Amino acid sequence: MPESAVSDGGALLARALAAHGVRTLFTLCGGHTAPVLIGARRAGLRVIDVRHEASAVFAADALARLEGTPGVAVVTAGPGVTNTVTAVKNAQQAQSPVVVIGGAAPTVLQGRGALQDIDQRALMAPHVKAVLRVTRRRDLVRLTDEALRRAAEPMAGPVFLECPLDVLYPEALVREWYLKGAEKRTSLRGRVETMWLRRHLARLFAPESSGAPPRRAGLPEVVANGPLARAAGLLAAAERPLLLLGSQVLQRPAQAVELASALGSLGVPVYLSGLARGLLGADHPLQVRHGRRRALGEADLVLLAGSPTDFRLDYGRVIPRRCALVKVNLDRGELRRNRRGILGVHADPARFLIALAERAPRAPAAGAAGWLSALRERDAERDEQIVASGEPEGDETGVHPVRLFQAIGEVMDEDATLIGDGGDFVATAAYVLRPGGPLRWLDPGVFGTLGIGGGFAVAAAAARGSQVWLLWGDGSCGFSIAELDTMARHGLGVIAVVGNDASWAQIARDQVRLLGDDVGTVLAPTAYERVAEGFGGRGIAVRGPDELPKALEQAIEIAASGVPVLLNVLLCASRFREGSLSM
Repeated sequence: MPESAVSDGGALLARALAAHGVRTLFTLCGGHTAPVLIGARRAGLRVIDVRHEASAVFAADALARLEGTPGVAVVTAGPGVTNTVTAVKNAQQAQSPVVVIGGAAPTVLQGRGALQDIDQRALMAPHVKAVLRVTRRRDLVRLTDEALRRAAEPMAGPVFLECPLDVLYPEALVREWYLKGAEKRTSLRGRVETMWLRRHLARLFAPESSGAPPRRAGLPEVVANGPLARAAGLLAAAERPLLLLGSQVLQRPAQAVELASALGSLGVPVYLSGLARGLLGADHPLQVRHGRRRALGEADLVLLAGSPTDFRLDYGRVIPRRCALVKVNLDRGELRRNRRGILGVHADPARFLIALAERAPRAPAAGAAGWLSALRERDAERDEQIVASGEPEGDETGVHPVRLFQAIGEVMDEDATLIGDGGDFVATAAYVLRPGGPLRWLDPGVFGTLGIGGGFAVAAAAARGSQVWLLWGDGSCGFSIAELDTMARHGLGVIAVVGNDASWAQIARDQVRLLGDDVGTVLAPTAYERVAEGFGGRGIAVRGPDELPKALEQAIEIAASGVPVLLNVLLCASRFREGSLSM
């Protein structure tokens, strides 16, 4: 069907999305973008409407991570766009391919005080890879193609596509709006204005012209032989090697199995972070979980693949200068940032590791086996300490967070998706819970954003038929608890677990210790289970460890029926984590 036969720009844009394989878009409705939503539904796309624009972008971000293709959010003009900024910045920091389609005032009225008319492009430019603006209907398909391509190409990230109202609505309706009363404009000024409007409309709806087909983005497939040979030589000589894998290694989820096999062939102890968590399953003998700082201080070779040398690695200072550092990253700037390695490779880190496994010697250097055994012994000791820490202290009421996560780990499905949205509560979960496979653990990423939970859970439940567990701190749940309504309306059976200690605990711990005041960190023991009921879900209160097994059993059963359920778990005091301030 030619573009001229499509009824309006919204339908044209939706058809372009569908042609790229987009199956779901996330939105909060608005008059500026209504034709896109209608066109999307008619084109067979699933339209999931959320309760806050940030959640729409968070959901698009999560879907992009899970599927490896751009996620799409559609928001209205003005406040609709401004509400997305934190979520867009989170996607930028996490290198997630997201396209945010924002409505805008009609082209003729921009800059003249129209409803919700602001300079959206200037607002979004610092937080996205590209800002694209449609000013003619004929450019909708081309610019949509470009937005999707630029979001996905290395390095991935968000793109903002601005679509004014008059580009999206049916041509006949827009002409009626602009030329209403034209026959009464008999003055010279009125006739000139009408003439200008007709010329503007002619440009706005000019017929399409043929052009080159859209280019699709892809990650580089070929890894240069020189860096591979040098890395293989360093690995062969190392007695205490370590691999540190970050989120970039799973930009293409389809290669997760091949990558896991390659890591097994290399036989090197590996730490997984970000999206890489779960890559090797729950109990792989090469994966090390605890004592990373100490291990880095002892290593003689560190291969950092797809992860930055940022605050989490003390800007590279935790890796001694005597240690050989190899950095593999899609970001050329990251190869030089904070700490240079003796080898920096600009490549897809997953492809590099797979190629390295094909040529690296299988036999480890003398002493390497003992190195792995030592790391595993330390892991086992730390696991025993974590288990012991979950025992109740005195006569305190409530559930210890470690015990809570141990109980969840005992009942959750192997293919369950875990979503962490919180500070202290989620950091504890990361010590205890073990995702059963790749892309089964989602958190905000390096930006540390609170409020991702509702949107991430909506996307995960929509994309997968397996269990979705949303781990909410009682502080962070306030950002997106309204998305329980979204889950209920769309039949998404998410299991939300709120760790309720009536505190912004991660902040309070250091604030009280260092500054002697808890101001701003104290919450109330709110009945979040009643909030869930009000939004159409189910709620269960858990006040002690004896109530936990039955509550988890009920929650799993309720969620399996497509109804979201929230467990409001009263936590007892815990000293499991100390000293959490990051700079």
